[in-house]
Amino acid sequence: MARDTGPRCKRCGRERQKLFLKGQRCYTPKCRIEKRPYPPGEHGRGRIRESEYMLQLREKQKARRFYGVLEKQFRLYYQEANRMSGVTGENLLQLLERRLDNVVYRAGMAASRSQARQLVSHGHLTVNGRRMKVPSYRVRQGDTVAVREKSRNMITIRHALDTAPASPDWLHLDRDKLEIEVAQLPTRAQVDAPVRESLIVELYSK
Repeated sequence: MARDTGPRCKRCGRERQKLFLKGQRCYTPKCRIEKRPYPPGEHGRGRIRESEYMLQLREKQKARRFYGVLEKQFRLYYQEANRMSGVTGENLLQLLERRLDNVVYRAGMAASRSQARQLVSHGHLTVNGRRMKVPSYRVRQGDTVAVREKSRNMITIRHALDTAPASPDWLHLDRDKLEIEVAQLPTRAQVDAPVRESLIVELYSK
């Protein structure tokens, strides 16, 4: 399973904003953006000449890092979104939001998407009663994501639920049963991703 194993805080620094890649640490003064809100490297604090291409590229990289997908995966998501009816940028964000690891994170069962990815890949979750180990699995409206019986007392999940913000409207979380119901597919208004998807579409349309 391919994944980016580089320093997560440097990714936030490169994009000059919080991407919430390290869970609760991102809300404390230890967050890199709080201490050094500029890109890493010798010239990080220098003046950057922002061209149109650079703005588009940075938005694409920001979205890719925010959802924790690699370059090839992201391009495939864009190609699929472009084939769908509707607005391509909104379709792209919807596809990314429907990833199983993102759903687990959005519902509050994990402190970060990387932690949610680990929970899924280690087999702690089921989808419609079937054990699922694929973080990129795409949920559909009406699906039920649940924690397996043997994993219900995990401190990681319990702590995340105690400290997580409210889940979005398109997900219904039952804290007692540790179940997530996908009530509807997410709309753009329900996605709080800090990206301008129109710039990503412009980049790939060249």
